[in-house]
Amino acid sequence: MEISKNSVLQQTNSSSMSEATQRSCEPRRKKAEDRSAPSEMARIITDAATGKCYCRGKVLGKGGFAKCYEMTDLSTGKVYAAKIIPHARVSKPHQREKIDREIELHRALHHKHIVHFYHYFEDKENIYILLEHCSRKSLAHILKARKVLTEPEVRYYLRQIVSGLKYLHEQEILHRDLKLGNFFVSESMELKVGDFGLAAKLEPAGNRRKTICGTPNYLSPEVLNKQGHGCESDVWALGCVMYTMLLGRPPFETTNLKETYRCIREARYSLPSSLSLQAKQLIASLLAKIPEDRPNLDHILRHDFFTQGFSPERLPPSCCHSAPDFHVSSPAKSFFKKAAAALFGGRRDKVKYYETLNKLTKEEEIYKLQHDLEKTVISQQSKKTSENGSPLPPSGCPVALATESQSATTQDTIRLIVRGSLGSCSSSSECLEDSTTGSVAETVASMLRGCLENMPKANDTPQALNGCNLQWVTKWVDYSNKYGFGYQLSDHTVGVLFNNGTHMSLLPDRKTIHYYAELGQRSVFPTCEVPEHFVGQVTVLKYFSHYMEENLMDGGDLGTVTDAHLPRLYLLQWLKSDRALMMLFNDGTFQVNFYHDHTKIILCCQRDEYVLTYINEERVSKTFQLSSLLTSGCPTDLRQRMVYSLNMLLQRCS
Repeated sequence: MEISKNSVLQQTNSSSMSEATQRSCEPRRKKAEDRSAPSEMARIITDAATGKCYCRGKVLGKGGFAKCYEMTDLSTGKVYAAKIIPHARVSKPHQREKIDREIELHRALHHKHIVHFYHYFEDKENIYILLEHCSRKSLAHILKARKVLTEPEVRYYLRQIVSGLKYLHEQEILHRDLKLGNFFVSESMELKVGDFGLAAKLEPAGNRRKTICGTPNYLSPEVLNKQGHGCESDVWALGCVMYTMLLGRPPFETTNLKETYRCIREARYSLPSSLSLQAKQLIASLLAKIPEDRPNLDHILRHDFFTQGFSPERLPPSCCHSAPDFHVSSPAKSFFKKAAAALFGGRRDKVKYYETLNKLTKEEEIYKLQHDLEKTVISQQSKKTSENGSPLPPSGCPVALATESQSATTQDTIRLIVRGSLGSCSSSSECLEDSTTGSVAETVASMLRGCLENMPKANDTPQALNGCNLQWVTKWVDYSNKYGFGYQLSDHTVGVLFNNGTHMSLLPDRKTIHYYAELGQRSVFPTCEVPEHFVGQVTVLKYFSHYMEENLMDGGDLGTVTDAHLPRLYLLQWLKSDRALMMLFNDGTFQVNFYHDHTKIILCCQRDEYVLTYINEERVSKTFQLSSLLTSGCPTDLRQRMVYSLNMLLQRCS
């Protein structure tokens, strides 16, 4: 079948300029078609240079020069998104140069929020560019199904866009075509910035590109006025993207292209009352008419829209077609009351509680549990912590640093404080058998308080330890509205602290279960011989384990603990504030996860010495002796997190 020539693209005043109908604003030219080209592209495609064969699958999308297909490597089964460009479409030198520039820029990029470039090759008909396959398509597809997104989802996506965009700008690359259709979503719901067909190297201010290119509704005033492209133009497009996600339409969309351009030049748009104040303020700053008035990417993430609003760590795949239910919780005090009641009350209707668990022995109830877990959003935090440099404790909630009769200024003094409460049994797996949850919390609080009281204000970073072997929580799920709080340790032990105050652990061998009715009172039984009255709880425990293994990522780079001589940890207390999750374990290990930037603090005792591990925003960890912090001080962001962690712990002790 012969393919007719494409006509020159016409821009009309009668059609709405929605993203689905927009065209690139590059100069329009007639596209010459190769009439001798075969009517159908081959299904099996061979890379002559490597000898690899690929099977072309379904169409994923279409662009000005190319179509994108699923393409499978027949030797490995790996699936790619293949951008296939007919030579006939790029027969003119400037057209081929455009493709070569895209390949040259994209192949050098390596970042988790950038679509990965794998390989490219050619045959006599086409150019083939093999890219990372994002199975959940793009944000444009998600918005088409959803109409609008919630503010927590917008925070989730914007964080990842900003991360990818910051990397691009650090490489001195401008994207120049940021829009929903160019943000792709992977199987695990991670966002990837893609399509670098209009990307360009950043030029000095006096020599910037003045071509009008991009998508009409996302063009910045300086691009329309031919003042040149800078990083600020990408930030403007980010404001358009944020607006579109929240309201379902771009900010400057009209039925008339000239009117759209007029609105852009005047930065004239409406902000409906349905948006939160923080969202309105951030959009207004991103869409500032003067480029220099727009925030840079680091300042964007410090805006109140992010620091004072709930942002999920992960989104479930169901968000692609339906709104999530985040179960946003109440402020810190009600968190504490709820957690305390769930963990230590034990006076709720126990008969009803055990009836619920026993129902899980029925096949249909087990299926219901599995279905519920798959639908549950894991990060059910209410709000996020503030960014580095802002005080972490909320206003009106100062940290009460009680004075000690002696000042903790040396390593020996710290040990004295610790041993004064714990005794000298730090190497025993059951060293706290005679303690209570309250005494464990008070001991950790006393040690942390003593360090903060006497640590110098210096902003130095002490020398980190090498080869620290500690146990910490790598994954967690809050399902306390029905059963309890589940977590996975770095040695792959999975534990659940049930709502009735009992605890159950599934050991790494997946053959042994430890059950704790009270602190230090352990029962052990194999998974193949579960006592009848524990069947319901074991079923819940196994599904928690399966869910975390299949759906959640580890929260840092500390790796896997393999030391069989380390004590068996089990959770005594968890507490959620509006900014962080606190977890306290039987041996005094204390971990705090901050929602906003996913940083973590882990405090534990090793060889009679307390050490503190800090996992930063990049999931990179450093471990310090508390004695070295006491001598040299620590960076401000770490100190703030230590203060906030103590504040949470003091709630438990009060």
